Amino acid sequence: MIPPRFIALDGIDGSGKSSQIGPLIDWLHGRGCRVTSCRDPGSTPAGDAIRAILLDRHDLHLAPTAEMFLYMAARAQLVQEVIRPALDRGEWVVSDRYLLANIVYQGHAGGLDPEVIRAVGGVATGGLMPDLVLLLDVDLAVSAARLDRPLDKLENRGDEYRRRLRAGYLAEAATQPDLIRVIEADAPFDEVGDRIRAVITDRFPELR
Repeated sequence: MIPPRFIALDGIDGSGKSSQIGPLIDWLHGRGCRVTSCRDPGSTPAGDAIRAILLDRHDLHLAPTAEMFLYMAARAQLVQEVIRPALDRGEWVVSDRYLLANIVYQGHAGGLDPEVIRAVGGVATGGLMPDLVLLLDVDLAVSAARLDRPLDKLENRGDEYRRRLRAGYLAEAATQPDLIRVIEADAPFDEVGDRIRAVITDRFPELR
């Protein structure tokens, strides 16, 4: 019996994390795991409504603290409705982003204190943290080339903001190497998937 685990994929926009989730879930199914997937913010009615405010309403200019609290509200609902029930059912959870994104986007890149965000996140999630965070890291030029679609509000914040994002993610990974594993994601898609699976089996040998 493989115990339930909670994995989050994160990284700057254009890192390829969202595209890797489907193949990862298929691979986990092949290992006998039941899997629930979600995205943060989103995956609940309240979360989807908040996501639209945060990412699609270009006419709304939110203060960084207000933005952070909206993400936390969506995440609290996600934990309550999706993540914790799935883990209680013995399922694996694969999430497209989680608390680390707030710490980096509104903290390292946005000017808020990352430790304050971490503390608020502990309240919003009831202390539920991933067992593993896969940080897909790419060069900024590569990520920009991959964003060949209309950009959301955060993606439109410019190159300097994106530089701070990448630096923030790598800084967090350096301080939490057991939790956050960096995946070099500049490689071809299948090779990145192989790297993801190698890290997961290293962390959870019961999947070998």
